[in-house]
Amino acid sequence: MGLGGSDHFIYDHHAMSEHPVPPAPSKIVAVHSSYRSRALERGAAPAWPSYFLKPPSTLATDGDPVLRPPGCELLAFEGEVALIIGTRAIRVTPAAAWEHVGWVTAANDFGVHDLRYADKGSNVRSKGVDGFTPLGPRLLDARSVDPAAITIRTWVNGNLVQDSGADDMLFGFADIIADITRLTTLEPGDIILTGTPAGSTVVAPGDLVEVEVQAGRQATGPLRSPIGEATYPLAEPGAMPQVDEAQRAAAYGTRTRAGVGGGDRASEADPTWQEILAAVSAVSTATLASQLRKRGYNGLTLDRLHSTRPAATMAGFARTVRYVPYREDLSAAHGSGNNAQKQAIEQVRPGEVLVIEARGDLTAGTIGDILGLRAQVRGAVGIITDGAIRDSEALRHRLDIPVYYGAVHPAVLGRRHVPWEANVTIACAGVTIQPGDILAGDGDGVVVVPRGIAWQVAADAREQERQEQFIAEMVAKGEPVTGLYPLGPRWQPAYEAWVREREGMST
Repeated sequence: MGLGGSDHFIYDHHAMSEHPVPPAPSKIVAVHSSYRSRALERGAAPAWPSYFLKPPSTLATDGDPVLRPPGCELLAFEGEVALIIGTRAIRVTPAAAWEHVGWVTAANDFGVHDLRYADKGSNVRSKGVDGFTPLGPRLLDARSVDPAAITIRTWVNGNLVQDSGADDMLFGFADIIADITRLTTLEPGDIILTGTPAGSTVVAPGDLVEVEVQAGRQATGPLRSPIGEATYPLAEPGAMPQVDEAQRAAAYGTRTRAGVGGGDRASEADPTWQEILAAVSAVSTATLASQLRKRGYNGLTLDRLHSTRPAATMAGFARTVRYVPYREDLSAAHGSGNNAQKQAIEQVRPGEVLVIEARGDLTAGTIGDILGLRAQVRGAVGIITDGAIRDSEALRHRLDIPVYYGAVHPAVLGRRHVPWEANVTIACAGVTIQPGDILAGDGDGVVVVPRGIAWQVAADAREQERQEQFIAEMVAKGEPVTGLYPLGPRWQPAYEAWVREREGMST
């Protein structure tokens, strides 16, 4: 039994022998957005988790049909990792949070976008429908699970549509637990739905959605949810289903595959954020700046910065922090303890760049070797400040990641700055930077690449560099640049033959 009285779960009795079966939950807490890939789909990276509650009556088990309510068109799945609390948790630290998790399993956070308008972010009607939270089929004992090794996969009619690991998360499992328990007690049996990665889309009656969580060699097995059509009446008074183009776009998402939910989206999946960063880092900032200029972007290069590692390349998402000018009373209130600078560093996730707005003031350090090392350990791929750095030799030789800076200075930041707020839009080295923006860096400097065009910019930059390599070889052979640079029609056949020859050599 357990989990609302269901006896449909297949327990690993060997793993569970010293661990009681979870009681029915008093609440189900669901995270709105916690995966970077999902945030990129939605066009915004949240600074911290936000939540909604689902009633326990939404729980279902493996094989139970999920019924689309009458009059609704946009039933969407969200494959998620579910954490089931094992011991009472209130105001726990991230370091101790996992100790309160009893089990890990697969979940599917179904919702109908047709009713989202009725309750805004609370999702009462859109996600509170009976049977809209399938869970299972097997519970993994959290004591035997490495949170960093957890992956989530979802299939629709046998097609893989979601595949993400902990490295895709903006907030770790422990961060989510600690954040919730700052104000809300989690009781044994309570369930946390930890958010969904990219790939959620619309399904229709007749589809089969399967979700599986894997942790090392352990797996929950596929959680199967056949989609059906509800036959009960949905009568007024009350909010009735409504659909507009904005809701339809949100429901279908962008990372969809052919045949999913009968939609007419593109058959190819959008690139993952890892693929985007790899593509951006494979080309120079000079080429990126050239491609951005062709698109009308002339103000995205950060000015007057130096690098501790000019031979290194960098590509990552911005994690921002803003400093304000020093004032004694404000420094006393905001400058010490767990200030905004330290908060930003402790929130850094793999693939991010710590970006500091210091107003171009070069008369005090804005970061040193210890906090720089901590950012690197947290997963930062670079640090940028338009102010000064201190401990410059240690930053050069102790860190593997590049630090871009305006100057070096021995004084601590408290001489000129107060760390004021993290995860906000800032101005650094003359450029407006928002949390989640893509930053690329190399020996020439740093450039911001808007997320919405990053993939195409990187592809065009790659083609530009390939053309320039051909042009350089021709110039080295004595050819004049007229008609060759930039590549003109006369040289196009020779270039295409050169490309085919290189491709043949690489296969």
